[in-house]
Amino acid sequence: MRKSLRVAGLAAACTVAGAALYATGATGAASADQARPRPTEEPHNIGLLVGEIDEYYGAAKGADGVWKSSPDSPYAKDLARIQAKAKKDIRKAARHPHGGHGKKPAIVLDVDDTALLSFDYEKSTNFTYNNDSWDAYVKAAKRPAVFGMPELVAYAKRHGVEVFFLTGLAESQREGAVTNLAKAGYKTQLDRTHVFTKNKPNPPAYLSHCATPDAWKCDTVQFKEGTRKHIESTGYDIIGSFGDQVSDLAGGYADRTYKLPNPTYFVG
Repeated sequence: MRKSLRVAGLAAACTVAGAALYATGATGAASADQARPRPTEEPHNIGLLVGEIDEYYGAAKGADGVWKSSPDSPYAKDLARIQAKAKKDIRKAARHPHGGHGKKPAIVLDVDDTALLSFDYEKSTNFTYNNDSWDAYVKAAKRPAVFGMPELVAYAKRHGVEVFFLTGLAESQREGAVTNLAKAGYKTQLDRTHVFTKNKPNPPAYLSHCATPDAWKCDTVQFKEGTRKHIESTGYDIIGSFGDQVSDLAGGYADRTYKLPNPTYFVG
């Protein structure tokens, strides 16, 4: 379930700001279902928090009316540090291409705010989420790439690592997502065996423990964990899983996980 900055009342994020928000998200492993204590002090002021998020992203509105993040921002610098570590890990894994498992190495990337940046949507909607406006935004296929991620994918490909995308976007949003990934510079296979969406009308058999055509009961962790397990069952060893939410990464079936910064919303 996606909770916007305002709709969620900021949850635990109200107690921290800017890069500190990222640091908390990067190291925290709390479940979305974990009870949160009622704050004993006044929460962080929401107006100030929005300003700090703007500074973190280096927010600027272009002449075209689109909100952009700066490549010199603290956000971009945090991404670069994570990506540098991931490249070292990829290079190391590539020296032992079967990882001792007899399987081909692979990485798995979330899409929203891991591969494609939706900062313009968050700013334009004042950090609130609406199904219809989000659907139109995704299908417009105009999002920029998250800084450095197309280069990381290209690096992985050069080292013989397969690339998969695993997103909570609906099957009906597949075309928009795939078109956008290609436009944003992801030069890798983007077919149905490499891009996994949330197909509620016709869920795959490997999610039968929580999803049928009559009832989708998979939460984010179950959906992504089950899909990574499926990918590994087809002959791959997932050497790295990338996401901007803790729920993108929980559940195992990845040798390493990489939490990218995103203080603008929460997905449990």
